[in-house]
Amino acid sequence: MSTALVTGANRGIGLELTKHLKARGDDVVAVCRTSAPDLDKLGVRIEAGVDVSDAASVAELAQRLNGAEIDLLINNAGILRGESLDRMNFDSIEQQFEVNALGPLRVTAALLPLLRKGAKVAIITSRMGSMADNGSGGYYGYRMSKAAVNAAGVSLAHDLASQNIAVALIHPGMVATEMTGRNGIPPADAARDVLTRIDALSAATSGKFVHAGTGEELPW
Repeated sequence: MSTALVTGANRGIGLELTKHLKARGDDVVAVCRTSAPDLDKLGVRIEAGVDVSDAASVAELAQRLNGAEIDLLINNAGILRGESLDRMNFDSIEQQFEVNALGPLRVTAALLPLLRKGAKVAIITSRMGSMADNGSGGYYGYRMSKAAVNAAGVSLAHDLASQNIAVALIHPGMVATEMTGRNGIPPADAARDVLTRIDALSAATSGKFVHAGTGEELPW
């Protein structure tokens, strides 16, 4: 039986990933700032009160999990804001960097001693972080933070290769969650596609930026 840890597990894709992992027999550690009734009823281990943008909070999570062995780490927690050039909000941009870019790196670094040799690390990113694919502008904080986490994911793939830990950078598509105003594909479908990519992940594909639904490699 594998042990998976999911951040941002209380809603959206994170909640659906937790459901899918639990249903297929994995032990799941659901990490979130605040739990929710739909998460509470799943019967998984819930580690609430964790803010991935706060170093002390993440360090406390690592202490709580002391002795655990993790086979799959899914860095899913993320936020989306909508700055435009004429409505710039640098505090918002900074917050998105803390959660979307530094959060996955902060969590992975803190939990690294708990990752088994041969474990997998997944980062839920977005093609909005692709510079080649940016055809509309705007969303400065989200685009920049996702481009930054893509860069971090590639470095993690190189640095963790010696431990046989592979890293996936996965764009789930536009998913109908609170973040997107409920527009897009159903979260359950997105979670299924994400897990398909994670299951297929290997040393040969570590560090690649891929679309969950099609498996195609996306441009940086």
